[in-house]
Amino acid sequence: MDLSAILTLDNFLYLLYGAAMSLGIAAIAVLGGITIGIIIAIFKSSKKKILKIIGNIYVEVIRGTPMLLQILFFYLGIPVIYRMILGSSLRVDIYICGILAMALNSGAYCAELIRSAIASIDKGQREAGISLDLKESEIMRYIILPQAIRRIIPPLVSEFITLIKDSSLLGTIGVMELLNRAKIIGTNYYNYLIPLLMASAMYLVMTICISYLSRALERKLS
Repeated sequence: MDLSAILTLDNFLYLLYGAAMSLGIAAIAVLGGITIGIIIAIFKSSKKKILKIIGNIYVEVIRGTPMLLQILFFYLGIPVIYRMILGSSLRVDIYICGILAMALNSGAYCAELIRSAIASIDKGQREAGISLDLKESEIMRYIILPQAIRRIIPPLVSEFITLIKDSSLLGTIGVMELLNRAKIIGTNYYNYLIPLLMASAMYLVMTICISYLSRALERKLS
């Protein structure tokens, strides 16, 4: 196979759009994961037993099962449950399914990061909030969480990078992310090596750039 037939501008742009898709999906998923993580971290740090139980169950179930299984559950399992309950069919969107599955998965890991960060905040901060006659929710919102979020920026960036790579799993349900597009090019030209190398290079560029930006942000915050 002539390499010039594969290394064309059209194929490059086709893969570049897939890289943008992977990046966008990961960005939305990590934002959703942070939101879920904050809620679950608050549950796990709560004095109410029922909230702690809910938080612990969520984290253990999500972290104890593969992301691919979670993706397939949303894509294949939710329509079955919907049909069993309501008796009608449900057509799911593959992109929404993928983002929800990745956000819920990320939420479990973010919850542990945030919970650890919350626990690391000096107790004097909470006592200062109490002395100012703030409610527990206000202490958490205005004093504890802002400091905790600042401390977990590096691991959150690592989680974002992980989600960019894990977005390749969404190809199993038909999402046209980077790796899936590379495989399609490989199928068209009966040569998978070059498209996969191109996809690898794009993954590397994305992750290296994000890591560099993360280190720059850490230096600025310090």
